[in-house]
Amino acid sequence: MKTTRHDHPEWDDFEAAAQRPFAQHIRNSFIHTHKPILDDATYRSFQTMEEYRLWCKNNLPDWLGYGRV
Repeated sequence: MKTTRHDHPEWDDFEAAAQRPFAQHIRNSFIHTHKPILDDATYRSFQTMEEYRLWCKNNLPDWLGYGRV
């Protein structure tokens, strides 16, 4: 990709990013964040949605966003 000259130093990061290959953009885009309790088991299954919601309410911290509004 060809870039043009500019007078805005804040564009330097943008121009550097524009030179990176697409695969690198994808690798840099996904950051794994450990989610306590959710990531601690291989899988969980529930008989009903209500059972799942109750489990979320009783086991997950509010900041994970799985609570009901």
